[in-house]
Amino acid sequence: MNGQGGRRPTLAADVRRYWDARIHDLDMTDQEVGTLAFFDELDDYRFDKLRYLPEVVEFPAYAGRTLVEIGCGIGTDLVRFARAGARTLAVDLSSTAVALARRNFEVHALEGSGRVMVGDGARLPLADASVDVVYAHGVLQYAADPAAIVAEAHRVLHQGGEAIFMVYNRVSWLMALSKLMKVPLEHADAPGLRLYSIGEFRRMLAPFDEVRIVPERFPVRSRLHKGLKAVLYNGLFVGAFNAMPRAMVRRYGWHLMGLCRKS
Repeated sequence: MNGQGGRRPTLAADVRRYWDARIHDLDMTDQEVGTLAFFDELDDYRFDKLRYLPEVVEFPAYAGRTLVEIGCGIGTDLVRFARAGARTLAVDLSSTAVALARRNFEVHALEGSGRVMVGDGARLPLADASVDVVYAHGVLQYAADPAAIVAEAHRVLHQGGEAIFMVYNRVSWLMALSKLMKVPLEHADAPGLRLYSIGEFRRMLAPFDEVRIVPERFPVRSRLHKGLKAVLYNGLFVGAFNAMPRAMVRRYGWHLMGLCRKS
């Protein structure tokens, strides 16, 4: 129970139920769920809003490496790793997500490139020191026991292995904008949601000897907003924010990327 009595199993069940009932970014496509067009449209949307991701995580660099994704969702990033030649294994608490991730592999003709299963990232079905890379983008902040996931990632990585995590930055431009505009964060109702400061995130990654934290995800034009809100956000705020020297605002990126290596 990790010192939390009955809290962790209860919260884990709540997390599972929450994500079983939802498909992330579903509102951004009108394509039939499970079709090639559905997956490709959500891939396009994800990498439009997360333009930084292919620069920080160079997918082709993982060709030939064994990569485990914790919390794979519908498999958008996993497909990119597999296409680039990584040997992939993924787990997600949500059976809805796992079914869609498997379908994503199928429609992209990648069935032989890896496995996707329902599972808990805090209890991976893997031997010690058995994989090259662990990837968990946008997962720890929703997890019942994020520290256990970090510890498990460290356990299954071999010496020199790499872990890539992302959490939401509590001290960020998006948090400030959300409070100012009184607009709730996406999935603000998710059970157990936590936001982290840079210092808190670094302490959570303490099992790793080598840790680099990179604040990312700065304002880009959004497809979410309509009407006056779109004019104010896309036309004024995005331009004004990005006109400021990046060195001044870098620590306020909404995403904190934790790039770790096991010595």
